[in-house]
Amino acid sequence: MSVLPQDTAAEPAHTVWRQDVSWSATTPRSLLLIGVLAAFLGAWHLFSTSGIVSPLILPSPFAVIADLWVVGKGLASGNYMLPALWITVQEVIWGFVLAVAIGVFLGVVVGETTFGERAIMPYIVAIDTMPKIAFAPLFVAWLGFGISSKLALAAFISVFPIVVGTAAGLHAADANSRMLFQSIGATRWQTLVKLKIPTGLPQFFTGLKIASISVVSGAIAGEFLGGGQGFGELIRVAASQLDTPRVFSLILYLSLIGLAMFGLVSWMQNRFVFWHRSTNSMPKRGV
Repeated sequence: MSVLPQDTAAEPAHTVWRQDVSWSATTPRSLLLIGVLAAFLGAWHLFSTSGIVSPLILPSPFAVIADLWVVGKGLASGNYMLPALWITVQEVIWGFVLAVAIGVFLGVVVGETTFGERAIMPYIVAIDTMPKIAFAPLFVAWLGFGISSKLALAAFISVFPIVVGTAAGLHAADANSRMLFQSIGATRWQTLVKLKIPTGLPQFFTGLKIASISVVSGAIAGEFLGGGQGFGELIRVAASQLDTPRVFSLILYLSLIGLAMFGLVSWMQNRFVFWHRSTNSMPKRGV
């Protein structure tokens, strides 16, 4: 009669896996951001002063920082830069408002009707695949060199993420919820307002976030074509004079407009979609 060998130590019922915590997970985020920025500026300075490229092509970061101060003083004093900035801000804001109005309308048509999904959505996708910046001369020819062509181009470039986000949001409600509304006799309008729109707000705001950034690019692209107004015109003039520190500093100030638009949309999302929080996808650490 054979005796089965027994283990010298009983194996635990479950094994707790320990995960090594990397230094990037324990370091404060502010220090990580400062470290990455310092490393980038250091590499930029070494490359710009190495003689590989001319300072006319790539200025040093210190030259850009000095010009940031000059532009900031000009904006504070109210010289020609401040009206140019205000024109660009108006183009961005009104272009974004126009994009939201058109994007929500088309998104509802595509997401709620079979005709929109089968007959309109293919054309929207086809237009979205085109290089939209190439339409800039057409908008100028149609609407002139004033602010109208710039905000129209800004809306045209940023409208597509809103269409997709709205249409995707209307399909976010699960089948059980839709069947429940149907069983209690809710109309199509009641289902749209009380179920589909609230459920689809996270996808809708995702489209708004993407549009809030691309709308700045659309406005500046329109200003590059002429008209003598806006920050895009100042960038064009500075580039023609090989004043690259001024070009960099103006671009950085324009990025603040994009950050402000993105922050506004994020604030609205936290205000109106407070019930939706992104879950942390990182695995839990062992003890």
